[in-house]
Amino acid sequence: MVRPLLAAAGAVLGLMGLTLVAPDSATATPQALPAATDRGAVRSAHHGALAETTPGLEIGGLARPIDWAGAYAAGARFVYLKATEGTSYQDPDFPTDSADAAKAGFLRGAYHFATPSTSTGTAQADYFVAHGGSWSADGKTLPPLLDIENGASSACWGLGQAAMRTWLTDFVGEVHARTGRWPVVYTTTSWWTQCTGDFAGLGTNDPLFIARNATDPGTLPAGWATWTFWQHPETGRFPGDGVDFNGSLSALQRLANNG
Repeated sequence: MVRPLLAAAGAVLGLMGLTLVAPDSATATPQALPAATDRGAVRSAHHGALAETTPGLEIGGLARPIDWAGAYAAGARFVYLKATEGTSYQDPDFPTDSADAAKAGFLRGAYHFATPSTSTGTAQADYFVAHGGSWSADGKTLPPLLDIENGASSACWGLGQAAMRTWLTDFVGEVHARTGRWPVVYTTTSWWTQCTGDFAGLGTNDPLFIARNATDPGTLPAGWATWTFWQHPETGRFPGDGVDFNGSLSALQRLANNG
């Protein structure tokens, strides 16, 4: 899911993509949501996974236009789209992708690619919320998402573990203060261990989006007893990267509505 995106002023920034949809970015009425393709009891024994999962996708670096109707027909029911990076980049495809996905019937959300070496967590949260990462109880907007992983040039963005913990706490706290929603956190267990020192302070409020290219989600980062989203190695069924939501479509709709 890591995709290099920006090369700005001598700093190559990494890109992982998921963006929250601004509530007014899609005006078309979504289609009724039929039952998603049932993946059965797969993964039900892995780290709190429920017997039913709902398939979705993450889009980044693909040629446009995207066949949203085809992905929906194939069973996908949600998508995360990249909205922002740092405090100076807005993904130019976000508004169109968000509107087109909503028109096809998708629940959709926005994500922010974190660059902790460039500015504070609070500053980046404010930029994200102002440029796509807001939220409203419209029944089709998923919680904002923070993508936190290594950049292209340095492990942990050059921050020590204490500084990284502060950055993360500031970001999620500001998003919650601005939107009323605790953001989803996308990460890997190895990054979390190395860069936060197994910080357990976000697991109570912030849903986990675990990235692991394996047959199960594996050991989760400190603080989380279960995962909410899992990016896995399934490819070819939908555009972009395959993602599972840990529950039924109705449970995903409740998450969108802050239920």
